[in-house]
Amino acid sequence: MSEGRRAVARGRRDPFGEDRSRLVVRSWPRRAFDYLRTRTTSSPARFAVGVFAALILLFTALLSLPAAAADGEPTSLADAVFMAASTICVTGLTTVDVATHFSAFGKLIIFIGVNIGGMGVLTLASILGLIISKRLGLRAKLIAASDTNPMRSHAGPVNESQTVRLGEVGQLLRTVALSTLLIEGLVALLLYPSLVIAGIGPIDALWEAPFYAAMSFTNTGFTPNPGGLTPFADDYLLLTVLMMSVFLGSIGFPVIYTLWKHVWHVRRWSLHAKLTLITTTTLFFAGAAAFLVLEYSNPKTFGSMDAWDTTFQAFFLSAMTRSGGFSVVNVGDLYGSSIIVGCMLMFVGGGSASTAGGIKVTTLAVLALAVFSEARGRQSVESFGRRIPSDVQRVALSVVAWGATIVALSTIIIAQISKEPIANVLFDVISAFGTVGLSTGLTAELSDPAVYVMAATIFMGRIGTVTLAAAVAATSRSQLYSLPVERPIVG
Repeated sequence: MSEGRRAVARGRRDPFGEDRSRLVVRSWPRRAFDYLRTRTTSSPARFAVGVFAALILLFTALLSLPAAAADGEPTSLADAVFMAASTICVTGLTTVDVATHFSAFGKLIIFIGVNIGGMGVLTLASILGLIISKRLGLRAKLIAASDTNPMRSHAGPVNESQTVRLGEVGQLLRTVALSTLLIEGLVALLLYPSLVIAGIGPIDALWEAPFYAAMSFTNTGFTPNPGGLTPFADDYLLLTVLMMSVFLGSIGFPVIYTLWKHVWHVRRWSLHAKLTLITTTTLFFAGAAAFLVLEYSNPKTFGSMDAWDTTFQAFFLSAMTRSGGFSVVNVGDLYGSSIIVGCMLMFVGGGSASTAGGIKVTTLAVLALAVFSEARGRQSVESFGRRIPSDVQRVALSVVAWGATIVALSTIIIAQISKEPIANVLFDVISAFGTVGLSTGLTAELSDPAVYVMAATIFMGRIGTVTLAAAVAATSRSQLYSLPVERPIVG
């Protein structure tokens, strides 16, 4: 028997002379590639949760490096985990002073992290799926569309009235990347002169301006200089630019995409864009009016300011409580009534598929329209000549229920651990859930167990309650029958 036949008989080679053991070795990369591709396309919500969890672990390791700290000492595990979660989830809450604790390398890590996190959970998953699959197929398009429409991840394909059609998803992904670069670049250019005039060196301002631009557009709120925005409290140009950047980041990429395509044709705006802009504007003015009325006599906040300063700072505080995270006044000095108003604004948050958190303004709009329709005895919920289906209303109600449950449980646990006043705990917990970044000062004083609970709250708030529910219920089966109807007493 020849040597080749002996090898075949022993199982080492196939009839064509190929070594089977080498085939097995080469098949492992292929299997890993196929596994990633399957996970990317089969369960987008669960894959997105995994991506964000992996990013938090990665940035925890990076922020723990001695080179990331200004004093050259490794950051504690609890602080590193919390800062990584706050960075990737673009929250802005801190357990350490970013300006003094982290080195230039650490601040660079934070800068990169907030831009990655600001792209959104499912948008990031879509881009990774595109890289792995080498093309944007139907499955990947469904993943990306789910970031603009929660029904994509909750109930599969919907009709052509969705926020962004499948054929436009590729353009949407390009819009996400381009709008992020262009807006942050423009904001940095506008901020640079103000920073230099405020006394920051021209060289330092070259990196502080992009840092502030990223923190404002991603609605994070980290500040690179000691004292935060306090040195710029009277610089209305800088504060106005920050507000505009926060607004653009909070309305969401689908709305930016709609405005870019049909900026002068309001009739062509999608229902999602109209509801987002109207609700955002309404909350902005309503929040400013509430803070103006409640805080005008507070000597620690607005009481020592003149009428113009008080009005401007009320609008600035209203914008930042939506998800911006920057603050000029000390939040801990606000009256209790203003704390409650701030909690309400933070819980709502910004627009869907945006860098903001919360239950989202469209969720609030849908529920308000449902209540209004029920009060008028209408059979369907309608707005701007469109009917909102009942499954969207159920998702909106589920989002509020899940969000309220997360906030309640976190508040109870942290209040029990810290023994701090419940109002301060509630404010910081909702700030974490809504990825806002404002704090009464409580977060920086929490013990390690409470810090971990707060980090988990940030994570659940950022990935979205609908995304979390879809990930858990990814294997749910459709029901092909219905049970008899019986109406319980409600109310």
